Amino acid sequence: MKKLFCTALFGLFLGGISAQTPQIAEPDFIGEVVTILPDGSSSKLEKETVLLRTRANASAQIFGIGKAKTKLIIDTPEAAVRLKGDDDIRFIVKAVDNATDPISIINVFRFETNKKKRLAELSSVSSFGSVKANKLERLRFSAEKYGEKSYLLTLIDKPAGEYGITVSNPNSLDEKGTIVSTFAIE
Repeated sequence: MKKLFCTALFGLFLGGISAQTPQIAEPDFIGEVVTILPDGSSSKLEKETVLLRTRANASAQIFGIGKAKTKLIIDTPEAAVRLKGDDDIRFIVKAVDNATDPISIINVFRFETNKKKRLAELSSVSSFGSVKANKLERLRFSAEKYGEKSYLLTLIDKPAGEYGITVSNPNSLDEKGTIVSTFAIE
């Protein structure tokens, strides 16, 4: 009887531990992102290819004095995945491995929006030599290792807006193309 009681108690203990951790598989490919929904299910974020555009303002073109800006552009006005700012917002992000500090390879950033597209300013250069790179408006997040090659991100900041997530490969200087996983906070 004592053995049966101990076995049942141990089973309840293990069941309680496994119920507390999300049992969601890692994404299939490097750079893919899934969000963990409040009910414990997951949803894959939509992946978008971006257009990089550099444009100088009129004064730079006419007088040689002004700024040139490089922007990431997505030709749709809003993301398909919509999340509520009141809920915990968590993502599983697959990387090359999970040995690198995620803050150095994962960017969660805000897009400006208009009726036709989403834009994020990457850099700007003025004619007086001022160069500002890495100008993305980032959201803060906490991260922990998840599975073999992924990270579990939890957003700290959750203002309403359109957002993107990019994952860099720290082992490669030759990035193939910029792919952004997109979502929105309402």
